[in-house]
Amino acid sequence: MLSRKGIIPEEYVLTRLAEDPTEPRYRARERRARFVSKKGNCNVAHKNIREQGRFLQDVFTTLVDLKWPHTLLIFTMSFLCSWLLFAMVWWLIAFAHGDLAPGEGTAVPCVTSIHSFSSAFLFSIEVQVTIGFGGRMVTEECPLAILILIVQNIVGLMINAIMLGCIFMKTAQAHRRAETLIFSKHAVIALRHGRLCFMLRVGDLRKSMIISATIHMQVVRKTTSPEGEVVPLHQVDIPMENGVGGNSIFLVAPLIIYHVIDANSPLYDLGPSDLHHHQDLEIIVILEGVVETTGITTQARTSYLADEILWGHRFVPIVAEEDGRYSVDYSKFGNTIKVPTPLCTAHQLDEDHSLLDALTLASARGPLRKRSVAVAKARPKFSISPESLS
Repeated sequence: MLSRKGIIPEEYVLTRLAEDPTEPRYRARERRARFVSKKGNCNVAHKNIREQGRFLQDVFTTLVDLKWPHTLLIFTMSFLCSWLLFAMVWWLIAFAHGDLAPGEGTAVPCVTSIHSFSSAFLFSIEVQVTIGFGGRMVTEECPLAILILIVQNIVGLMINAIMLGCIFMKTAQAHRRAETLIFSKHAVIALRHGRLCFMLRVGDLRKSMIISATIHMQVVRKTTSPEGEVVPLHQVDIPMENGVGGNSIFLVAPLIIYHVIDANSPLYDLGPSDLHHHQDLEIIVILEGVVETTGITTQARTSYLADEILWGHRFVPIVAEEDGRYSVDYSKFGNTIKVPTPLCTAHQLDEDHSLLDALTLASARGPLRKRSVAVAKARPKFSISPESLS
């Protein structure tokens, strides 16, 4: 409303007060597929895998990768099957020794108080989970029973170690920590130090640090080789920079990571008109680091399509000093403002520096001119009469 009345220039008005995924400002056009979703999930389906046995060679990783209902089902069935298996063994030992027929067996049974399969099943549970109610016990009458007791204890310990390890790894998976690593919904392209730069904002919601955090970016697009080979997912690594230089970042507060669009960049010939027509362009951002509390390496991913890149915008500051410490306002994490930016590619800007000089001169004269006009309007007008001159 203020911009319509001319009080505040339109280029200094916030484009979005807050990010609302239900009401996007720029609607993404439909494309065939997206390689990486905004949440970091890879949109790849594996089909027609003939060598399924390779998954069984790494049983532990296969169990960790399963969904929770399947993992809990396997967890429950592994214990039930082992209890039933050894219950059958204990019942056979008692049957062979004649302990099931009262009054016909020897005076000392192999296992006391086993008279049916139900009692053998209860004894199997007591042995494996070491409950020890005291009603049933192995005697020295049968050496085979002592051997089965040792085997069942070893098998029970192995099942406990494997299944509890799988449960622990599933609850402490690295991607759970990545849920609190956030990226800006949109990326921007604007001038920084006289060069066009691709910029995005990354932040960490937790107070615990991500140690040795590094960030990488790739451009994925469909290309065709000179020989006519079609590459549907051609990945090109491009360098990212931050305030301290290099890929390593100190993510104690949200940072603006940027990529300088130079002659070696795949975005060198990308202009503002291409952002709404370039359907095959997708920029993937990968953040990796070690979780300070657990020591597990985590990875957070996101991607930006061409129509999710705002040309001529800049992120608003969200870090301020309050009461002797720095405060971060995450409500403005994705907010941007319009800034003067050449409406040309970085290639054209390198060939014709006059575009940048004209833009710099216009941005420098604009505030001065507006200020002079405001001062002239505020200055009082005096009328001089001939009598006052005499």
